[in-house]
Amino acid sequence: MHTRRTPRTASRSVFRSASTPASRRGGSGGAHRRARGGVRTAIGLLATAALLVSACSSGSPTTSAASAAAEPATLAALPKSVPAALTSYYAQKPAWRGCGVPGFECATIKAPLDYARPSAGDVRLAVARKKATGDRLGSLLVNPGGPGGSAIGYMESYAGIGYPAEVRARYDMVAVDPRGVARSEPVECLDGPDMDRYTQTDITPDDAKEGDGLVAAYRTFAEGCGADAPRLLRHVSTVEAARDMDIVRAALGDKKLNYVGASYGTFLGATYAGLFPDRAGRLVLDGAMDPSLPARRLNLEQTAGFDTAFRSFARDCVRQTDCPLGGAGTSPEQVGKNLKAFFDELDDQPVPTGDPDGRRLTESLATTGVIAAMYDEGAWPQLREALTSAMKEDDGAGLLVLSDGYYERDADGAYSNLMFANAAVNCLDLPPAFDTPDQVRSALPDFEKASPVFGEGLAWASLNCAYWPVHAAGEPRRIEAKGAAPILVVGTTRDPATPYRWAQALAGQLSSARLLTYEGDGHTAYGRGSACIDRTINAYLLRGTPPEDGKRCS
Repeated sequence: MHTRRTPRTASRSVFRSASTPASRRGGSGGAHRRARGGVRTAIGLLATAALLVSACSSGSPTTSAASAAAEPATLAALPKSVPAALTSYYAQKPAWRGCGVPGFECATIKAPLDYARPSAGDVRLAVARKKATGDRLGSLLVNPGGPGGSAIGYMESYAGIGYPAEVRARYDMVAVDPRGVARSEPVECLDGPDMDRYTQTDITPDDAKEGDGLVAAYRTFAEGCGADAPRLLRHVSTVEAARDMDIVRAALGDKKLNYVGASYGTFLGATYAGLFPDRAGRLVLDGAMDPSLPARRLNLEQTAGFDTAFRSFARDCVRQTDCPLGGAGTSPEQVGKNLKAFFDELDDQPVPTGDPDGRRLTESLATTGVIAAMYDEGAWPQLREALTSAMKEDDGAGLLVLSDGYYERDADGAYSNLMFANAAVNCLDLPPAFDTPDQVRSALPDFEKASPVFGEGLAWASLNCAYWPVHAAGEPRRIEAKGAAPILVVGTTRDPATPYRWAQALAGQLSSARLLTYEGDGHTAYGRGSACIDRTINAYLLRGTPPEDGKRCS
């Protein structure tokens, strides 16, 4: 499954490209959204299961079924005292230096590569901060999601300059790129030309030959990751990243961790609270994930989430004069059939894009472009224009721009490490959704029922971790974080990437959670234009005042 990432620039979100639409409601929301991304969609990544769902194992065909049937255990808290073997890490003092971005400072903090064997070597974590301008409350760590989104890029391009002024005045804004991500020893898998071929792989195989081609693409991607970082690839789990955050907290001199995490960042933040409940301060988990679900269930529910978002887009589209998928009164079901028919045409005959590298708009690239626009309703006008050009003018450039933004591909054909880190974390965190192509074929009816438009492609995208070079280290876990201070869980009712039910589920697991609901479209809620949401979160961050559980905003 794909969670989402940060925008495509410094940080990366789901639409990170400069051509992505600005804002849907005005204010800082558009920048926030573009910079943030979330759970990357399994399909968008073809081989990286964005959902954060797939895992990495070449285990037996019964692995996934067993994982799905087992009752998830509860994540156990770590001892309150710091182990002697880790004291040197906790005693670090960052040597701050300029980042090249005015107002920001950067440093490097070390963490053990393997927490079970701290003497086995270190991993270097890149950290950045922008100091509070007023009466300082402490540090506020931010994470935009992914997994694989650059927290530093997100802070430099949005959070450090676009969060409410009163929040930035009271907190040192801090970001740490998780291990394997961006500036923290990034995992690399394929070069630009190989990634171009990978992203164009047919994700809806019609026969055994095409199925073999998809499997070969997954194997090539996985082998590239394994060759690049054979040791690190075993130590990029969410649990390890959460433990790294505690070292960063100590290095910053904070007694408790204050944190805003979006999309996958909610899983990271909840994991921190589960491991260190006594050190959890003010935690905002926006666009929440359900850590108790196995990969297949996560991918299936995310597929349904994208269908919910698409139906909302379809209802809006047919009310516009420039909708290429149907006129006034056309049902969302028919709009979906029209789009699926277009995808089928591209499967047979890709259309030109004018790309200098000769890429044409394939079914896989077009699907990724459409999915990218589902993260933010502000992108819907751009999507209508791109679909009109592709369907009526044989010009796929607009959809290619959306797809490139999702993949964080720049104009020179280079890709950020977003997709590589996304797969590396997902495939380590959970056993794979599927182990064989036959398992995918058996599950196709469920996925196509969840989304007639995207279900087939998302089901096949969920196969990627079956070929990962290292075995999954994690399993689904409930997170209760007993003893933690109140934690604010935020869910959006028509969120495509992290379905609202996940926010309800996480809030039901965390012993001190307060659920805040945004009734609307798009991925995540903070900074998206709802004064009610922003006031509520700001009050929590600034005064430690959580809302009444179940508060709803629009």
